[in-house]
Amino acid sequence: VFLCHFSLFLFMISLSCVDLECPVYLLEQHYARQLVRQFREERDWDQFHNSKDLAISISLEAAELLEVFQWSGGDLEAPGSREHLCEELADVMIYCLHLADHLGVDPAQVIASKMRLNEQKYPVEGARGSARKYTEL
Repeated sequence: VFLCHFSLFLFMISLSCVDLECPVYLLEQHYARQLVRQFREERDWDQFHNSKDLAISISLEAAELLEVFQWSGGDLEAPGSREHLCEELADVMIYCLHLADHLGVDPAQVIASKMRLNEQKYPVEGARGSARKYTEL
């Protein structure tokens, strides 16, 4: 169920129609956060969650995400590994939600804030179609 809801969210992002004030988005985000919290609380794992270990876990899970592509040569999308890829992506996102929860921050708000900064660093006029870093625009 979570993956279905999250897939809808990702589809909305792909269409650039995620509005942080949109009731559907807020419901999806709330549902995902509650699902992750409930899983953690039922197992009493919060006692093991601190900023350092959660940040390490994000990095480790991101490495597992990269491992899907290891030795794949010219295969840039790993279509035969899509399910595994999605599982590893979910692990990264779950740990990100745990860290946000631990820090007491709203993921949507920190993402929106960072995107506003990115918009300033990467104005459309200079960044469109370019892979250069903002300091080189």
